[in-house]
Amino acid sequence: MTIHHEEPDVSGFFARVDSVDPAVLRRLHDRLAAEAAERHTLDIAYRTLDSPIGHLLLAATERGLVRVAFDVEDHDAVLQLLAEKLSPRILFSPARLDSAARELDEYFAGSRRSFDLPLDFSLSRGFRLSVLEHLPRIAYGHTESYAQVALAAGSPRAVRAVGSACATNPLPVIVPCHRVVKSDGSFGNYLGGTAAKRTLLALEAA
Repeated sequence: MTIHHEEPDVSGFFARVDSVDPAVLRRLHDRLAAEAAERHTLDIAYRTLDSPIGHLLLAATERGLVRVAFDVEDHDAVLQLLAEKLSPRILFSPARLDSAARELDEYFAGSRRSFDLPLDFSLSRGFRLSVLEHLPRIAYGHTESYAQVALAAGSPRAVRAVGSACATNPLPVIVPCHRVVKSDGSFGNYLGGTAAKRTLLALEAA
């Protein structure tokens, strides 16, 4: 006996979806995000933000902001990595990140010198975490060398490890690895690029 499987004709369905008012789709999406948050089925919310250093991806768990990513990191790849390391239950939910976006806007406008946001350091461990916990103590408009940060983090000889911690900082700008420079005052490397680091340091020096 031969069984014939016929593919359903779904062209009409997609045509109807395409004709829906974008405002209606946004409201449906917002309701989905709200219900997911209420039922605790949304582990990671994300949004994007335009800034003087490019398009930033912001992601947060219920514990706090967990990731800030530059364009050069490939936002899709960052979200995929978050799904693998933390949870696949990720949803575009801008409202959950309104506070983070507002504080970043204030920082880039020059009206904010420190951030008052809950942070989730789930992506950092060990000495790297010790480095990241020290970085917010570097005052706005000031810098420290990699050697100074290594000393402050409890391992004076771990200068290269400090560089690695800064290069893999999951929360750049918020956790200010841009304030770490070489002993001779030169910028050193920066995940967002040298131009981004220059912009941030110039903003804070103004």
